[in-house]
Amino acid sequence: MSTSETNAFVRLRVEMVLEITDADALTGTALESIAADHAASGADAEDSAEERMHAEATVREDDAEALASLIDPFDLVSQVPGVELAQASWSSETIDYDPGADDWTAGGDDEDEGHYGIEDNETDDEEGGGTER
Repeated sequence: MSTSETNAFVRLRVEMVLEITDADALTGTALESIAADHAASGADAEDSAEERMHAEATVREDDAEALASLIDPFDLVSQVPGVELAQASWSSETIDYDPGADDWTAGGDDEDEGHYGIEDNETDDEEGGGTER
């Protein structure tokens, strides 16, 4: 069977450091997105209201969660021809960041990490791990 006749699964790892320059705008956009998502869902009204209140509280308390609630991996690959998103997980966290530091690398400062901060033999296959939509 040739390569073109078989399915190939590829794990794409992307790590970004983003500076939040307007926390109020970020939180407001996240709250608008939550409201739109819950208005569009046909879920049970009581369950939906409780989920919405929890999501709103989370994005109000944590800028990293507000950002994660707005990121959708499907949007990143939906326009790429010949690929279909099979699974995605993502997370966010507030970090100490000094772009001028000589020892800062993407992915943290673990000694076992290879190029771009990714461990050379990393096999973590965790689902979820963050805010999912």
